[in-house]
Amino acid sequence: MVETLKSRPLRLGDYLPYRLSVLSNTISRNIAEKYEAAFGISMRQWRVMAILGEAPGLNATDISDRAAMDKVAVSRAVSVLIEMELVRRQATQHDGRRSCLFLTTRGEEIYGQIVPMAAAYEAELTGAMDADEVRKLLELLDACASVAAPDRTLW
Repeated sequence: MVETLKSRPLRLGDYLPYRLSVLSNTISRNIAEKYEAAFGISMRQWRVMAILGEAPGLNATDISDRAAMDKVAVSRAVSVLIEMELVRRQATQHDGRRSCLFLTTRGEEIYGQIVPMAAAYEAELTGAMDADEVRKLLELLDACASVAAPDRTLW
């Protein structure tokens, strides 16, 4: 039986949410250093680009929801990406006050260059695991996600 917090004092190094957060931050920082050096974009900016590469035409609120990022952080990232001419904003036809976001041609080119870098880093991370362990890890992450966000799908 797994020892729970109810039966022991809190030790951050053993606390799953802490470990997942630190691991996530470390992984994000490691890959971000690569595309920041190559393309001058931050982790948050890349997340916006990655979401728009997968689902063009979203608005900033949609991006914030998908990435579980603060709306202000998304807004700042979008503003910089527009200044860098990697993202463009387009008013919607039915409501000129709402706008949708799209990668520009240059944004699509950079997205196309970063995707293989991200895939290579994922392969590096999972390289110490066999296919069954990777599958199980993904299943476990899905199980945690369904408890953490029972009302929506995280990915």
